[in-house]
Amino acid sequence: MNNSLYIAIDLGAGSGRVFLAGLAEGELLLEEMRRFYYPPRRENGHLRWDFSHIFNEVKAGLRAAGARARELGRVIRSIGIDSWAVDYGLVGASGELLENPVCYRDERTQGVMEQVFARVSREAIFRRTGIQFQPFNTLFQLYAHAELPDNAAKLLLMPDLVGYFLTGRAVTEYTNATTTQMLNAATGQWDAEMLARLDLPAHLLPEIVSTGTDLGPLKAELAAELGLENVRVVATATHDTGSAVVGAPMAENWAYISSGTWSLVGVELRQPLINEEVARQNCTNEGGAFGTIRFLQNVMGLWLLESCRKEWQANGLAVDYDELLQAVANIADAPLIDPDDSRLFNPTSMLAALGEQLRERGAEMPAEPPAVAKTILDSLARRYAEVLQNIEKLTKHRIYGVNIVGGGSLNSYLNQATANAAGKPVWAGPVEATVIGNVLAQAIAGGRFKSLREARWHISQNVELQEFEPLES
Repeated sequence: MNNSLYIAIDLGAGSGRVFLAGLAEGELLLEEMRRFYYPPRRENGHLRWDFSHIFNEVKAGLRAAGARARELGRVIRSIGIDSWAVDYGLVGASGELLENPVCYRDERTQGVMEQVFARVSREAIFRRTGIQFQPFNTLFQLYAHAELPDNAAKLLLMPDLVGYFLTGRAVTEYTNATTTQMLNAATGQWDAEMLARLDLPAHLLPEIVSTGTDLGPLKAELAAELGLENVRVVATATHDTGSAVVGAPMAENWAYISSGTWSLVGVELRQPLINEEVARQNCTNEGGAFGTIRFLQNVMGLWLLESCRKEWQANGLAVDYDELLQAVANIADAPLIDPDDSRLFNPTSMLAALGEQLRERGAEMPAEPPAVAKTILDSLARRYAEVLQNIEKLTKHRIYGVNIVGGGSLNSYLNQATANAAGKPVWAGPVEATVIGNVLAQAIAGGRFKSLREARWHISQNVELQEFEPLES
């Protein structure tokens, strides 16, 4: 059993990977089998994901993983899927996808939150769900979904949609279900009463299953096509942040920051924390794996910097990432912004949006890319520190350090700035925490580890973390 291999399908909002992984004694094998891209595109009046392209790429990755496992002479036990949250597809009564899923950055939800609050108050929704308000939450997307197809039979979140086409089983895994803002925090089930008050189709929502649930084998025809006979599909923590937190080897009473396009700053709790002050701070109680709650707050992440880099490149100014960070470290000071300003969510020009906010604050927009980058990174670090302080006040528990995971953990400047701003030590890594968490959930389900704690200990012994101590300015 310890020598078994696992496949992790990790889908981000625009790109995906398929990994082959092993967790034998003293081992953390991670081999990327396929990387692919699928930027959303305009189709039938909305920004949509090309699901057939995504699924074909997933199959190509699975085929490559099967071939690699045979080269290694090892057996693949299971497959797990994680993805970004909130977006969904509609499946018809005959099992077909009725339309390509709409991207959460589509403008269809503009003004929809206010329409929903006119029917069920903001306070009531938070009291029932414990989830922070974002205009792209599935609750608001579904309310905005004009003309649902008459033959719609199931609504499946993105990882569950992939799982459905792999196995034929239509379910929603708990960690991702919570992000929809349609699940009752007290019962752990869909909030049928709230959905009825909003005239939303609760009958489309599938059974909720917990992390680690065995969803069965691949469809026979797929197993034969891909060379993956006798391979099971396991419900991981299908929300990618849920998987990233599973894969974070953090110490007790530490916080995590899942750092990438978005930054998710939070702690693990055993029970949801729902009260007026939590609502006012717009914190959220997302479901975690294996009996945990991810109490966190969304912060706009490295999307800000990447958007600027794309603009610079489009304007003929190539900006190497590593060289940019080296230059940032040599700049003494830069103006700060509010990284969570809604105008930065999906602007036509990120540079123009940043300049507008700075002018409102009485500051000038930096002229050179390194100074713009310093403004963004220092502002993110300051915001992380504010959120961590708020979480300490809300939970009444001291946070002793921060484990930064994901692609952003490679940004040493931001890691050090975070340690400085928060006044707490920072561990950076692993970069592939989401993939690792996906695999750990499969391994726990398969009996390789007895608990999440044991699984994290295995990771802590097999990855090298960078450590950053706070420095006085």
